[in-house]
Amino acid sequence: MPETPLQLLYGRGTLGVTMPESAKAHVIQKPAFPQADSADHVFAAAMDSPIGCERLEVLCDNCRSACILICDITRPVPNHVFLRPMIETMMAAGISAENITVLIATGLHRPNEGDEMAELVGDDWVLETVSVVNHFAMNDEDHVDLGRTATRGTPVKLNRLFIEADLRIATGLVEPHFMAGYSGGRKVIAPGVAHHETIRTFHSARFMEDPAATQCNLAHNPLHEEQLEIVRMLGDVYAVNTIIDEERHLVHATFGEIIESHLSAVEFVRGFTEIPVGRKFNTVVTSSAGFPLDQTYYQTVKGMVTPLDILAPGGTLIIASQCAEGLGSKHYRDAQAKLVSLGPEAFLDTLLAKQLADVDEWQTEMQLKPMRAGTVYLYTTGLSDNDFKLTGVKKTDSIEQAIINSIQQHDDPDVAVIPEGPYVVPVCRAVA
Repeated sequence: MPETPLQLLYGRGTLGVTMPESAKAHVIQKPAFPQADSADHVFAAAMDSPIGCERLEVLCDNCRSACILICDITRPVPNHVFLRPMIETMMAAGISAENITVLIATGLHRPNEGDEMAELVGDDWVLETVSVVNHFAMNDEDHVDLGRTATRGTPVKLNRLFIEADLRIATGLVEPHFMAGYSGGRKVIAPGVAHHETIRTFHSARFMEDPAATQCNLAHNPLHEEQLEIVRMLGDVYAVNTIIDEERHLVHATFGEIIESHLSAVEFVRGFTEIPVGRKFNTVVTSSAGFPLDQTYYQTVKGMVTPLDILAPGGTLIIASQCAEGLGSKHYRDAQAKLVSLGPEAFLDTLLAKQLADVDEWQTEMQLKPMRAGTVYLYTTGLSDNDFKLTGVKKTDSIEQAIINSIQQHDDPDVAVIPEGPYVVPVCRAVA
């Protein structure tokens, strides 16, 4: 009887991979989340138990304006669940609809407009009732200069709409992040609605090359510490922090003071994302987590970095990513072209000489990590041949054949398979 194919997240669906007879598959998945009520009930429970602050309706007292930050289309945040009830609470408390702004925290990503904005917000009522706008990091006039952080001297310039609002709430998804430890919370502010100089400073090599700037780690992580310092410069800021399962269902949420509520969400999700496996593998097969994360090669790098703790030195990393939108921005293409032209060591030397990173080159810098660790093979149906040349990794037209080749090369049948890609972080430490 033929073996049932393993399903890797790919685009808006999955990609079936039939393991060769010579392989011994070790599938690494998150444990199941506790059975949750409906998404509406999960959100309502979070709002009924604020962390480190009063309930939302109390926070609205004496406020004439509000700004709600939401992540851009690269994060599958369930905005449709919480935006309308939050806005309705604000309006009932006396904040007029024309003074409520939903600000899309694009960082240095492209804006989300038209049908894409509608998909992101997920609720026509919101689009028709309040202003929904994109953040543009390159527009100097859109930002307020708050000075510099005391610790590392990062220039702090943030979107004026957010800074000048009476009530400020960041919303986001809490999941492993390959630089900042975990996403969400403070990260939705910086880089989310920061000026390009702010973003380019703490994405420079002096931050990125710090060993503490890695997934699932907040301790001494320079990005996390800088983000916290920026948040503390702002005064009162609140957050809605969401956690979703592999089917994108809301399973947990917190609301409250931004730092405390975010840390509470991180502590909840750790046990479901950091998976001890007790060993390393010569062959690792993973994905880029499907839509929306695998729409560009830029985002695909996250899936290459997160399993590195279990990749044996000199091992083979095989990743599937649709890349339906191509490589990414022009800035990123330029960085990748420089990597391919110069080679990894010379490329890193150019980064270490800079105080400000060029836009999007930090993702190319992060790709150096899997390139140092072993050999990367990419399966994709979205890149042209010319684009693929700029990836700097090897191409495979068959994941099954890439697995066979790796098993033969390393004389090792054990294969780690991570269907959800960067949503799961396997670690080498022993299973408790």
